[in-house]
Amino acid sequence: MALSPTAAQRRIIAAADPVTGRLRGAEAQLTALVKRGLAFRHPRPPHDHFLTPAGHRIREAAEAPDEPGAPAVPDAGAAGGVFAARVGGEEAVPGGDAGPARLREVRGAWQGLLELRRMTHPDGSTDRPCAWERSHLVRAAALALEAAGHRPAGPDGTGGYRVRATPQPEAVAVHAPDGAALRDCAATLERAGWQTGEHTEPRTRARYLLASPRKV
Repeated sequence: MALSPTAAQRRIIAAADPVTGRLRGAEAQLTALVKRGLAFRHPRPPHDHFLTPAGHRIREAAEAPDEPGAPAVPDAGAAGGVFAARVGGEEAVPGGDAGPARLREVRGAWQGLLELRRMTHPDGSTDRPCAWERSHLVRAAALALEAAGHRPAGPDGTGGYRVRATPQPEAVAVHAPDGAALRDCAATLERAGWQTGEHTEPRTRARYLLASPRKV
């Protein structure tokens, strides 16, 4: 079980890269985070330190809004806000989902995620999801879709994809406006290292994807 970090270590965790979890700080503090199970030292040069899933949870808990009913996904467009992929159904970000600033943010986040895959997989591969993605399924799937150019649904839930959690431990549901858009989402996720299958919602008969990270 991970031990609670000190105040100084919490500051290091809070300053971690929001996507890759890369840490910067005094070697003694980084080593202490490793001992607490909140970070790990990458075995390959330059031997950087990264947050473990437990470390990411502490970082996100500190950022979570206190207001009851506040949105779980941070507003990536807010000044100084933490980047979060658009899962569909949120209010539009300032400048629009296709604005230059947003496109740069998404592109940078996706490249950071590929680097995290490379550095955390023993074989250095980038073709399948890493541990961070498995512990942030909705955000990871949404980032893969947004980075490939898919548009998220608007606040009314229409016009684009929506990614939602499911009762299954390693799967998300992906909804799209029509069959063609759903198949496009499936192709994108499969290229990003996910496995997908189409299913039918019993009550509405709407088709949706069940997507889970590929392990090999």
